[in-house]
Amino acid sequence: LESPTRSLSMDAPRGINIKAQAGNIEALSQMDIKLHSSDGVLLLDAETVRLPKLPEGARGGSSISQGLYEICVCPDGKLYLSAAGIGSTCQEYSRVCQ
Repeated sequence: LESPTRSLSMDAPRGINIKAQAGNIEALSQMDIKLHSSDGVLLLDAETVRLPKLPEGARGGSSISQGLYEICVCPDGKLYLSAAGIGSTCQEYSRVCQ
């Protein structure tokens, strides 16, 4: 599917399935790529999910993170990493969220 000058839309009453039996599926965009589910979940079913450019929030009180992180969510939906601790280390007002 290609639309070199305008937008492209796919609509279906019972769903859309994109499948590659062998090889990869790539989604490239100069701007945003948005995935939205109005009545369900967004499922990333893979052995590995990588988010290499997530910013890291300020370190909490514990200096021992053992290289483990948790993914935190800002009120506006932005994601960031926080060094893992015994409890959650996500801070609602992290510098990343501001």
